[in-house]
Amino acid sequence: MNRALWTLCLSSLVAFSAAAGAAGNGRTLYKWVDDQGVTHYGDRIPPEYSSQEQHIINSQGVEINRLEAQKSADQLAAEEQKKEDMEQRQNRDRNLLSTYVSIQEIERLRDQRLNLLLEQITVTNQFLDTLNGRMKKLRVGSMRFKPYNSDEKAPPMPDQVAEDLVRLANDIRTQEQNLRQKRGEESTMRKQFQSDIDRFKELKHIQ
Repeated sequence: MNRALWTLCLSSLVAFSAAAGAAGNGRTLYKWVDDQGVTHYGDRIPPEYSSQEQHIINSQGVEINRLEAQKSADQLAAEEQKKEDMEQRQNRDRNLLSTYVSIQEIERLRDQRLNLLLEQITVTNQFLDTLNGRMKKLRVGSMRFKPYNSDEKAPPMPDQVAEDLVRLANDIRTQEQNLRQKRGEESTMRKQFQSDIDRFKELKHIQ
């Protein structure tokens, strides 16, 4: 053991012995650790360490109580979030057990909802095909006009044709967005139902 470590241990021992004597006289003894990692004993804790974890010791040197360190805002927020997550899981479990009596019931509801969503996806796809067909014809027709036609004798594009191109392009983008959204809903729905099935098996101890 080097000199520095020996000195540190000796200082802690002396401090504990003195504090233990004070505790033996009926005074409360505290133990805390400073910023350097050194353990201290005394009948009061310095203000700068009052927010740290504290240990209360009796005259025999036995810890009889412990006060937790004050928690930061982030720690309190994390604990609150953990509590909310636990409550949500418990509510979900209760809903699963009160709503379904078998895995087959969950699968039937899943299939019903997925079929409705898939029908919507099919209709959106068909509408997109119609819009794209119109756009193709409109673009072919617009090639007769400037600026798509480089012929000097080509007439300028009529305002109505230009408006139709813009409106049709916007409609196509809207339906493509709807299609992406519906497909995202389908994927999310499949994952959610699978998660419900897996959890139902756990709660019912089904292999």
